[in-house]
Amino acid sequence: MSVKDTMPLRKRQRLGFAGQIPLGDGTLTDIGFDDPATADVVLRLELDDSLVDDLDPVSLDLHLRSAALRRSRYFDALLSERWNHPSVIGSGIRHRLYLKVLASAGGDRSRGPFGVHVAVIRLLHSLDFSAAIGSVSDALEMLPVAMELLFDDCVRACVRFLEAVPWTEEEEEGVLNLVPLLQLEECEDLLARISPIVSEEGDGNCTSEEMLHKLIDSAIRSHPNVATVNVKAFVAKLLSDYSSRDCVRRALDQAFLKSMEMVKDHLGKYASLDFRLSWGNDEREAMQRLNLHSSMMNAKHLHWLVERMIELRVADTAVTGWSEQASLAADLQKTFRDDAWKNIAPGLPSLIIRSTFRLANSVASGNTLAPRQVRMNLVSCWLPVLNVCRDIVFPMPTGQKSIIQDLEEAFLRIISTLPLSDSQDLLKQCLRFSTRNIDDCPHLILAFKTWFRRANRAGRLPRNKDDDIAG
Repeated sequence: MSVKDTMPLRKRQRLGFAGQIPLGDGTLTDIGFDDPATADVVLRLELDDSLVDDLDPVSLDLHLRSAALRRSRYFDALLSERWNHPSVIGSGIRHRLYLKVLASAGGDRSRGPFGVHVAVIRLLHSLDFSAAIGSVSDALEMLPVAMELLFDDCVRACVRFLEAVPWTEEEEEGVLNLVPLLQLEECEDLLARISPIVSEEGDGNCTSEEMLHKLIDSAIRSHPNVATVNVKAFVAKLLSDYSSRDCVRRALDQAFLKSMEMVKDHLGKYASLDFRLSWGNDEREAMQRLNLHSSMMNAKHLHWLVERMIELRVADTAVTGWSEQASLAADLQKTFRDDAWKNIAPGLPSLIIRSTFRLANSVASGNTLAPRQVRMNLVSCWLPVLNVCRDIVFPMPTGQKSIIQDLEEAFLRIISTLPLSDSQDLLKQCLRFSTRNIDDCPHLILAFKTWFRRANRAGRLPRNKDDDIAG
């Protein structure tokens, strides 16, 4: 046991031993801090900024213990024999040091211009970081000073505190400003909290995009109940407010393509030739019922995704992908021509038609700008499904408008954007829109009138002069 350890507390105070001294109740004290009776160093803090309030002191003397200051690698270097030759300057003072302090624009002004430096230098004596660092603002103010003084224990304490507590948005900006000044090993945990980790595979997927995709997947695949409705509304709000529209687009595209492939897969199995031969076999019949039910569930997911994509004006991939589904459209026609779907998945036709209408209407209204070939493929692919649905699935009473007529109008508007030769072929397939009362199909009449008006202009439009020369 050392001599110091056996000394009474009062004698240690008189002799000025630095550092933490435990009292009887377990608390800590910072004996030796700014105590002229025990100090062997005078540190003068000088303000290095002329824009300070005249009422603020421009300098401050602190009486300190060199043993405590040596916990700072900066002060330890200043006190070394190489830089500082000790000499007694009265009252036991052997060293006089100077430290320039910049007036900070931030921080707590109630501390005064030297308050943060004083707090950090006090910690050199007490090491009582838990008492000194009580808030994020404390840590953000002390950390730059601790780094300036190369006070490693204080740097670690500030970083540890910041890593463990929540931040406001403003405080997070302060953390972001300080992280580049830290060594990587000092701020590894902070970095993991505030910036995405790049995968070693280098696949290019950002963490936020992955998170968005998982949220979307959770929203659409949760068990249908009231809570799921709230989850979907919450995720929709997140997508709407998210800052990177490209990131949202990619996450929605991925979810859309996945759901569309699942609809195709399950419906393809249901509509296959093997299915026609499977009725009467209980096990295979159960599998086919499951395929049809799964098709409807994924079509429901698909419809929600289409709604979000159109709402956010990121439906380009969905429109293009939907226009290329000739095999899916053929399987739907086979499915809707028999009656099994009515008992197993009665909502499937409505979901398909509503999704198709939303995409077609987005194109027709200019919300989604699709190339000419995509527009033509969208109509030619899904027009046969529409005709099957209007004849078999949704027989519509005279005088009552339905989603079927809404889709008819959207298709006719898209057809009006195509060259005359292409629109002529598609309009012929739309004649079945007229099987109702003539008063119920003004959209079809208008479409044909528009086509004939344009066709009758042949030879009447002025030709390019270059064409005349070439002729």
